[in-house]
Amino acid sequence: MNLPVVEVIISRSEEETVKAGEEFAHLLERGSMVALYGDLGAGKTQFVKGVCRAFKVTEVVNSPTFTIVNEYHGTIPIFHIDLYRMKSMDEILGIGFDEYLESDGICLVEWAEKLEGLMPVRRFDVRMSVIDDSSREITLSSTKRDN
Repeated sequence: MNLPVVEVIISRSEEETVKAGEEFAHLLERGSMVALYGDLGAGKTQFVKGVCRAFKVTEVVNSPTFTIVNEYHGTIPIFHIDLYRMKSMDEILGIGFDEYLESDGICLVEWAEKLEGLMPVRRFDVRMSVIDDSSREITLSSTKRDN
């Protein structure tokens, strides 16, 4: 049986969104997949910056909208994947998406709704929505499988 675990955070600034990502990162381990949802400007990349900070990434963290995948090197490899420009499952598979999922790193996937059948059952979902110019609602959930 899958049981969702849910937490809602209200962020009132970009730095609070980064901090939320940093605190959330303590739940992650090698092989974790995080599906990020939210409109443009909702704060997904700021949240990713926090996750990267927690894993001691020293590179500049930015949205991989045009490069599709940014790889960051911290205490655990982090693969920041942006599917915004992907038009089909063939394109997603063409970037080696399944190989990233099977790696020993952490996959952070923006626009995860485009994954359709590739979404792993065991994952974290981060849903972000704009409240106003500086505030965001961040809903964190996970699925855990009973063995």
